Amino acid sequence: MRSLLDINLIIALLDSAHVFHRSAQTWLEKEIQNGWATCPITENGVIRIMSQNAYPNSQPPSKIAERLAEACQHPTHEFWPETISLVKDSVIRWQYLLGPRQITDAYLLAIAVVNQGKFVSFDQHINLSVVSGATPANLQVVQPS
Repeated sequence: MRSLLDINLIIALLDSAHVFHRSAQTWLEKEIQNGWATCPITENGVIRIMSQNAYPNSQPPSKIAERLAEACQHPTHEFWPETISLVKDSVIRWQYLLGPRQITDAYLLAIAVVNQGKFVSFDQHINLSVVSGATPANLQVVQPS
């Protein structure tokens, strides 16, 4: 099953000084043959976060975009366009969201479900109930080592 990588996982893969870089690399080595995906939100988030002055290894947005584009050239990568609406498609079960910080993860999980893939993150607090049709196969939490 192809994996949609969370922003935090992509950042850890691209930044060798990231505290979770080794965990991300270990996950990637085990799962790369199943393929991985990005979408507009994950690509945007990686470039936005890694180019902020507050980010420890901050780089200009053009450098981050170049490095991400290089990673996305890997034959196991696939780009998933965002084809669902948070408000029109009834894919999000709003009653299960506990707060605004869960919205992006819920949406990314929904994109994985729609694409018959899994969402992969370091975040241990993602609730499957928030996305219609999500099963345990649609979510993988990488344990930091």
